[in-house]
Amino acid sequence: MATSAIVFLMVMTNGVGATTPKSVIEKQNQVFEKYWGTKFVWKFDDLPTTGTVPNFRVPYSGHIYTDRSGGTVDSLRKYDQAFNGGRMLAVGFEQWDTTAFKKPVPRRGPFGMTWGTKMETPGWHGHCNGWTSAAIRHAEPKTNVRVNGVTFTPADIKGLLAEIYMYNENEHLAGVDTTLEPGHFHAILANWLGRGAHPLGMEAEPGPEKWNYPIYAFSSSSAKRSDRRVEVKLNLAYIKDSNGEYQVSPRIRRVKSFHYDLYLNTAGEIIGGSWHNDSAIIDMLWLPLRPKQGRQKGNESGNPYVDVNKVLAIWRQSASPEEREKWLIVDPPKEDRIDNVADVQTLVPLQDPDAPPPAPSVATAPWPRPWPAPIVDRSVHPATPLTAPSATPAPTAAAPAEADATVAAPSAAGGNRTADETAATEPADDTAPLTNAAEIHLTDTATEPESAETASETPSDEDELNGPEMGVETESDDCAPASDASSEACAEEMFDD
Repeated sequence: MATSAIVFLMVMTNGVGATTPKSVIEKQNQVFEKYWGTKFVWKFDDLPTTGTVPNFRVPYSGHIYTDRSGGTVDSLRKYDQAFNGGRMLAVGFEQWDTTAFKKPVPRRGPFGMTWGTKMETPGWHGHCNGWTSAAIRHAEPKTNVRVNGVTFTPADIKGLLAEIYMYNENEHLAGVDTTLEPGHFHAILANWLGRGAHPLGMEAEPGPEKWNYPIYAFSSSSAKRSDRRVEVKLNLAYIKDSNGEYQVSPRIRRVKSFHYDLYLNTAGEIIGGSWHNDSAIIDMLWLPLRPKQGRQKGNESGNPYVDVNKVLAIWRQSASPEEREKWLIVDPPKEDRIDNVADVQTLVPLQDPDAPPPAPSVATAPWPRPWPAPIVDRSVHPATPLTAPSATPAPTAAAPAEADATVAAPSAAGGNRTADETAATEPADDTAPLTNAAEIHLTDTATEPESAETASETPSDEDELNGPEMGVETESDDCAPASDASSEACAEEMFDD
């Protein structure tokens, strides 16, 4: 009884975990059903333990276009020549925007002394959220496009895409109004990446600096410590930015490792959780939405001299038609909706989220998906084999008992220039180790890329990282997927306690 009381007290007082707020549960239910036409699943045993995008959808490593280096002015200079009669309107706005958010920083003197402050643009200010949104929503541009006598290279087009998404609204899934806790963190990944194979944006580090990256795969293992508590280890794969913009971008892959407990209700649904001390922690998960015109609703702070539709038209001419025809995203523009979903194995996002939702579409698999088989004993659950699903359909409509309300409309996104705005029961054997946990083997899929003529030389943070330890970013070079099928294998990796 004493042990139970201590565990209960820890659950109720944990500052970074505890119970998932009802408002968060309601928001996840509403947002998922809005974009997928089916229910968000909260029952732990019904959620997949792994998830990844097909190989062709792994986001590209783009440039963050730091403010100190001028942002996206090189691409915008070409845009002004092609569409603004040579008047540097879009460039002028960007030059103002990249210098308008200076902050006071200490003046350093000899011997570490400080002599007052100076106003300076922080070195981390840039377009990391713009690149992240573009890499999630768009296949990488492949060919040059000539418009009005001006040639836009793939690198130029990627710069334009980063610009139109810079201040565009996002759907904030977790970590904005409330602290990101493991319960909805796990449920979001399992539903969006596991059931839907849809990448998300991640604000990687808590704190005043905002570093955004696209996440595209996860793999987890678990051990049931009691009827109401599950210990989980999870590896999350994301794409790192490059040190410039390339005509053919590399895929610089990284992994964050997480370790946490999940709390369940009597129905086995996730209702909260707490982080272990050796776990990585991130600040936010978010979903990029359809780009809106600058200075209009949904992109009020965006560049008014860049026509979003013109940029998207250039991208459509440059991207691979084969990739565009199967690039399923939520909230697509009308021109990018996908009608042929007969070969899609995962959940299919609604192609017109404003229309009455049809029954969810799940079809046969062109590439293996890691749906787990029904689990009877999860006391020590190994990584799920990568096999195609059986004739029994994967669960898609289990609704949590607590969720029956709606939430407010999505809030506008903040760029990376400003700060973004339970139950416990008698524990089972806590000494049983988590074994056979899944990991993610990652490596670059591209060879030495061809630099753009205007590529920046600003270095990125690509420190050498150690092996797969919990709570640190890792990178390995023993898996270079060459096909959609092998992409699944590259989402599996082994880590030990």
